[in-house]
Amino acid sequence: MILQAGLRATACGLLALVLCGPASASDVHYVPTSMNVVDAILELGGVGPGDFLVDLGSGDGRISIRAAKRFGTRGFGVEIEPHLVQAARDEARKQSVSDKVTFETRDLFGTDLGRASVITAFLLPSLNLRLRPQLFEQLKPGSRILTHDFDFGDWQPDRKITVDVPDKPYGAPRSDIMLWVLPADFSGVWQWTAPGPAGGDVRYEARIEQRFQLPTLLLISEGLRLAVSEARVHGNTLSFAVNGPAGLQRFSAELKGNTLSGQVLRSDGPGVNWMATRIKAGKMDIGTGGIKPVAVGN
Repeated sequence: MILQAGLRATACGLLALVLCGPASASDVHYVPTSMNVVDAILELGGVGPGDFLVDLGSGDGRISIRAAKRFGTRGFGVEIEPHLVQAARDEARKQSVSDKVTFETRDLFGTDLGRASVITAFLLPSLNLRLRPQLFEQLKPGSRILTHDFDFGDWQPDRKITVDVPDKPYGAPRSDIMLWVLPADFSGVWQWTAPGPAGGDVRYEARIEQRFQLPTLLLISEGLRLAVSEARVHGNTLSFAVNGPAGLQRFSAELKGNTLSGQVLRSDGPGVNWMATRIKAGKMDIGTGGIKPVAVGN
């Protein structure tokens, strides 16, 4: 699977078209993705037999078919060109994976992505930006999204690799492959208690604002603001480090509704379990212009 711009700018070439203005799904046409890129996409995404993969702009179906053949991965491909959908179906039958992958002729923006644990796409930047809110609306936290060459604007990838592609039909002979892990929304006000360095329980309150997978924490304990670093969201997991009266502590916890539960690793002793409760909800900023963070301070 690979989508390449072309219909609107025969003289411009791919990069010029990206700069020329917005595109629709019908403004792109198919060029086969090199198989080393396909394999790199599947490896970076950790695709396996338990995944359900949805390939947006699936072309001849090579990503979905490769995943089904190598790993037993189930899923479907979405492609706007009927002749490519038929080619993908024929190849799936030839590879004996028709029971695992299907292909549909439809607009990707009208596709329900809710079953996917992995999304693959090679779309122009303007299409990626249109797709971004749909990913946050329909996918579960922890879902992986992989793109080829083009990103999601100011939503930075969790990982990025570059693969040599000597036969690439445009640009430099290499491709960037990027991975995003859809973050859960941890924004809001959280409270918990934990054993203090001098005995007894210490009360904590964390006020979290979150933009994509990057949270900002204001952490207060017994009226004292504590230094927080290394804050990060990875799917359903929040991690951060705190340097305070109890020394350096590293927090890690999984989100379930309005509860955080996990462990605190301390520099002066063994790790301990901890649990926090969200007493006021916020709203993650996904940079669409219409969705803004909810203020969680007083």
